[in-house]
Amino acid sequence: MVLCRLSKLKGIKKSIYYIRTIIMRLIIKSLIIVFFVVFTGQLSLAQDREDAIKQVKKDVEYLSSDKMKGREAGTKHEKAAADYIAKRFKSIGLSPLGDDGTYIQTFSFPKSKDPHTGAESDEKLEGVNVVGYISNGADNNVIIGAHFDHLGLGGSSSLGEQGEVHNGADDNASGVAAMLYLAETLKHSKYKRNNYIIVSFTGEEKGLYGSNYFMKNPPFYVNTMNYMINLDMVGRLNPEKGIVINGVGTSPIWMSALNNADTNLLKFKTTESGVGPSDQTSFYFKDIPALHFFTGSHEDYHKPSDDADKINFDGIVVISDFIVNIVGDLNGKLKLAFTRTKDEEKSSTPRYKVSLGVIPDYLYDGEGMRIEGVKEDRPAIKAGIRSGDVVVGIGEVEVSNMKTYMEGLATLEEGKKALVKVRRGEKVLEFDVQF
Repeated sequence: MVLCRLSKLKGIKKSIYYIRTIIMRLIIKSLIIVFFVVFTGQLSLAQDREDAIKQVKKDVEYLSSDKMKGREAGTKHEKAAADYIAKRFKSIGLSPLGDDGTYIQTFSFPKSKDPHTGAESDEKLEGVNVVGYISNGADNNVIIGAHFDHLGLGGSSSLGEQGEVHNGADDNASGVAAMLYLAETLKHSKYKRNNYIIVSFTGEEKGLYGSNYFMKNPPFYVNTMNYMINLDMVGRLNPEKGIVINGVGTSPIWMSALNNADTNLLKFKTTESGVGPSDQTSFYFKDIPALHFFTGSHEDYHKPSDDADKINFDGIVVISDFIVNIVGDLNGKLKLAFTRTKDEEKSSTPRYKVSLGVIPDYLYDGEGMRIEGVKEDRPAIKAGIRSGDVVVGIGEVEVSNMKTYMEGLATLEEGKKALVKVRRGEKVLEFDVQF
């Protein structure tokens, strides 16, 4: 009897041992599977990001290549750039939203203005916007936009050598590349409470012609437009990941959405005005909340040297991911409220007859106005003022920010000299500047 009980006990222990062994093996196997899934998922995400950066690089390099000849509005090179963007729209899977079932929206604009009278020429040129659509069956539309035209071989807006190709890698092949990345991301995203109009404008450099025409001839009623995101010059994200976001005053919800969008991605400085020298202005004047993303001016602005080898391609993806987060935060919200901004009136901007000939650092938030770059053969560089100097005084005006800098310039006369004070390192230097 005792031997029988011992035998049964041994059998039970052996069974328990086998069960434990099986359970342990199952747990280990499950952990291996989980680890494999997570690891391969991370590899997949890393590969997706690498592929995205490669595509952004490809888009920027193609649009800013010499064969595009600067993509001036009204030229065959503008049409070639538009064809490239239209093909990218098709490859992403966007529906055409241009004329006659195409991606192309065609319009005419004056060839030029008389430099003396400002009168427009009777001769017209043809420009083209490129318009695609992501339909989610929603009531409202979000517009993602970026202009694709640039200065061609120079022109009156050039700050460099006339007759050379102005490739416009940052201005604005970078914005187009970001727009295309966003189109592809939103096409496959879970954010379905809005439809998305993806539009690349022409004629921005000549006076917002493309966005102005688009808003006068919209593919849907303007009152279905929820908000607009404009990408213009987003290719020079600095190591500190600083960016300027203009237009936060156009809706009371913008600051909340920006702060919810993961501030670890970017450090942003904001301005309130809905009016600025880019395409968001055309939407603002139709009472549509609009933001403009901008990584700042630089010495290559409107020069032939604005080339693709100076672009931060990874930075374009970082900015675009930040915008995706904004779209996600607003996905469940009602249609955004629109608010007018105080500084839209021309009378609020000081008028000035002279220029120091510098490029401001729009990301600088310290005391004074920091100089990002100095222009050749202009008053600042002739006087000895350098890139990196911070203007702290012009004439009798103490300069504490961009507004007081402009107020200082407004007090000066062409042909006269004025004292300009700059902070260089720990020292404050004074220069007699001939304007």
